[in-house]
Amino acid sequence: MTQIEVQELCKTFRVAEREGGFTAALASLLRRRYREVRAVDKVDLTIAAGEVVGFLGPNGAGKTTTLKMLTGLLHPTSGRATVLGHVPWKRAPDYLRRISMVMGQRSQTEWDLPAIDSFHLHLAVYGVDKTQGRQTLDELIELLALADILKKPVRTLSLGERMKCELCISLLHRPAVLFLDEPTLGLDVTMQARIRQFITEYNHRHGATIILTSHYMADVTALCKRIVVIDHGRILFDGAIADLTARMAPFKVVAIDLTRDVDGYDFERAGQVIAREERKVTLRVPKEDTAEVTGRLLADLPVLDLTVQDPPIEDVIRRVFAGGVGDGA
Repeated sequence: MTQIEVQELCKTFRVAEREGGFTAALASLLRRRYREVRAVDKVDLTIAAGEVVGFLGPNGAGKTTTLKMLTGLLHPTSGRATVLGHVPWKRAPDYLRRISMVMGQRSQTEWDLPAIDSFHLHLAVYGVDKTQGRQTLDELIELLALADILKKPVRTLSLGERMKCELCISLLHRPAVLFLDEPTLGLDVTMQARIRQFITEYNHRHGATIILTSHYMADVTALCKRIVVIDHGRILFDGAIADLTARMAPFKVVAIDLTRDVDGYDFERAGQVIAREERKVTLRVPKEDTAEVTGRLLADLPVLDLTVQDPPIEDVIRRVFAGGVGDGA
């Protein structure tokens, strides 16, 4: 069942601009110049119930603008969108009760109050049934390991603890659609892993539809089977990560550890050398040649260890931004 449907969605901003200096500042008081910036340009998107979709792009690509339109925070310049059968920017109460958005480090909790007070206030604002609210709160406290920090003022919590509280308060009303904009921004590696594990568990338990934006590719590869790549407001790719890798990087990365030095061996015959250290060589090998090349390396060299991997998703995404994905993307 389709829960999010977007057709030719556009958003154009009118931005004031002027030259630097005092004279230009005075002149701008009398005649201000503007230019139009198209942040989102004819975006088409369909997302089914229960999907976890990675929404990727560089800074200024249009990711957050798109999410703000889908949550009703911005009106589009043109185009159509429905989420859960509602037009988002009409901001119908029934719609707002069924969605939630987490934006990086922007806080929904009261700074000087214990987190538990903000949780109870949120349940009251959304009119959640007391029994259901208690059940959901207990479930989230367990999943996010919040028991030890509930009674502490939010200002005394660490960044990771505050982020867990933000996720908790966003999910207390059990939204059917969850928009996550950089949910692990600034967190350490351990806390990022915990947040990813929680998002996966929540999706499995409640079948929530999730759109995730993140500059941490580990978030995307751990959570999303499908990704949408956007740049300059236009969608460049929509599909499985494996399909993007096959299209943009049809090669394997072969890393070799040797037991001793091998002077004079021509590694360029096997593939493109992308890194070389003492007794360690990393090659880029065409995918169709991988089996033959690895067999030859094992036969020719004193190999201690050999690994074959797909190229890092970061490299694949950089290739997309550098040159697009070709006609018919």
